[in-house]
Amino acid sequence: MINALRWIVFAVAAVAMNFPVIVTLVTSFKSARELSINPGLWINQPTLENYLRVLTQIDRFNIYSYLWNSIVASLIGTGLAILLAFPAAYAIARSEVGKHTLLPVVINLRAVPLIIFAIPLYMMYQFLGLLDTQLGLGLILTIVNTPLALVILVNAISDVPLELDEAARVDGASSWQIMVSIIRPVVRPSLVTTFIFGFITAWNEFLFGLMLTTNKAVPMTVGASFFFAASGGGVQWGTASAVMILGALPPVLLGLLMYRQISGSMTAGAIKG
Repeated sequence: MINALRWIVFAVAAVAMNFPVIVTLVTSFKSARELSINPGLWINQPTLENYLRVLTQIDRFNIYSYLWNSIVASLIGTGLAILLAFPAAYAIARSEVGKHTLLPVVINLRAVPLIIFAIPLYMMYQFLGLLDTQLGLGLILTIVNTPLALVILVNAISDVPLELDEAARVDGASSWQIMVSIIRPVVRPSLVTTFIFGFITAWNEFLFGLMLTTNKAVPMTVGASFFFAASGGGVQWGTASAVMILGALPPVLLGLLMYRQISGSMTAGAIKG
């Protein structure tokens, strides 16, 4: 009885939290005619016409270009953030360099509303010729991801026994060798988690994508908004829903495929003794 009650509560909570996603998914399988007479969750005549329209009519809005731009920019923003945060996290965790100054400053930067940086960033990007480029978008996503990456990796490296470093130094290893050959394999689950969270954060970024891109490097989050009135005559809800579902698939699939790595890294170090 208790287990059944738990599953009921879990099911209700899951449906409540994912209700907007469910509505969007159902809407994407409805034709414009059915949406006008049946706005509910039941589908009388399921159709793939919305998805076919999005995937085939690329003369005006190229969804493949938006997806590619998001993938490239997210990989740049995530990869560079890890490359920058990992050595910094090692120095903070092992030598306490910047533990009381750099770490709090970097973390607090993430709490500042990003809109504050809009004007200076736009002027700087315009001067450097980085507007509407995948590299430019990836660089700003690096800044967005670095605080989270730094926090995760500092905690992960702090959980690694210091005796491993000392044993490696006895064998003549340098700090760089210890970080790359000893620490990196141990904290690999945390690196994977950092990559997944960073990729999802970068993929979902809308403000800088809207502000810094216009045509060539438009990401999926911004490109999806173009489909709301793609055919004229008001919002095409079926088409817009199909675009949103397609745009959400990459981070969702990544999270599902790497779920075990995420859960393992989040519980690592919870029990010590």
